[in-house]
Amino acid sequence: MAQKLLEKAKTLEPRYPNKSTALFGGEASGILNWNDIAYPHWYKMYKRLVGNYWQADEVNMSGDIKQFPQLTEAEQESYLKIIGLLSTLDGPQTRQALLLSLYSTDSSVQSIMAVIAQQEAVHNESYSYVLSSVVSLQEQNESFELGRKDPVLLKRNEKLIEQYNAFVEEPSMENILKTLVYTSLLEGMFFYSGFAFFYNLARHNKMVGTSTMISYINRDELEHGRFISELFRATLAENPEYNNSELIDWVYTRFEESAELEIEWSNYVLADVEGIDLEEMAGYIKYRANKMLRMLGLEEIYPEHVDNPMKWIRAYVDNIDGTKTDFFEQKSRQYTKTSDLNGFDDL
Repeated sequence: MAQKLLEKAKTLEPRYPNKSTALFGGEASGILNWNDIAYPHWYKMYKRLVGNYWQADEVNMSGDIKQFPQLTEAEQESYLKIIGLLSTLDGPQTRQALLLSLYSTDSSVQSIMAVIAQQEAVHNESYSYVLSSVVSLQEQNESFELGRKDPVLLKRNEKLIEQYNAFVEEPSMENILKTLVYTSLLEGMFFYSGFAFFYNLARHNKMVGTSTMISYINRDELEHGRFISELFRATLAENPEYNNSELIDWVYTRFEESAELEIEWSNYVLADVEGIDLEEMAGYIKYRANKMLRMLGLEEIYPEHVDNPMKWIRAYVDNIDGTKTDFFEQKSRQYTKTSDLNGFDDL
């Protein structure tokens, strides 16, 4: 059955109320009064995101410039491949945040997405910045080509690419919900084997500048993941006809599939890196999958991986506070099965 396509939100329509009538497919004037929005606690999210402002060239890379040639061949190769991976994820996110905001009829969502898009642009700039510090232009370009040419990376990103492009071609409510799920996966799980690699170098006093940069990116992604998961839950609560077993099964299937692909990628890119236990890494990926499912309001799929097996990682990123927002639990009980584990209090 053909999906009803949504129209882009009007930029300014004085006949409509300032407070949006729906997140997508509703009516709003385009005038944003943060004291009169449909989901008031999102102002705090906006303020947290704005408070995270940073720039790539603020990070001192002088130590990394000296250390990179001293890394093992395996470490250098993984460094370049993982930067290539991260750039294929963060580059499109700037546009993805913009596309979601174009169809949102809630001005607060549009503003939050504008901040997220700006931060994703900074993330992508930072990958160019760190590479320009340690390798030649040719090697930089080769690293950024990986997202287009590396078969393992292409396989890993295939379903995400498919869904993101489906939203462009067919901006339906179903595709918005599915795109939010993949955005949640991207922000909350797909980055994490890459992050772990840089934190592992840092705990051996290697490439600390790069690790510092990654910790800033990690902090941003935690907040992005928090908002995207809430936006998904709120959108689902406003459109209960999609709160059905078909969508729920689709989400679980995508999470299982994505976790296995992430594990396959980590085995490929981290195989010869000293200090990384691949079995532990697989457990960490499953732990992250469980965590993101809880944020979306679903139950874990890996009951044996509810605890973080790589607790040492927490030392390398600004710890997100333990504030839990359970605003939607009462809004969508069929789908929302949250617990006190909800939130980003533990990496």
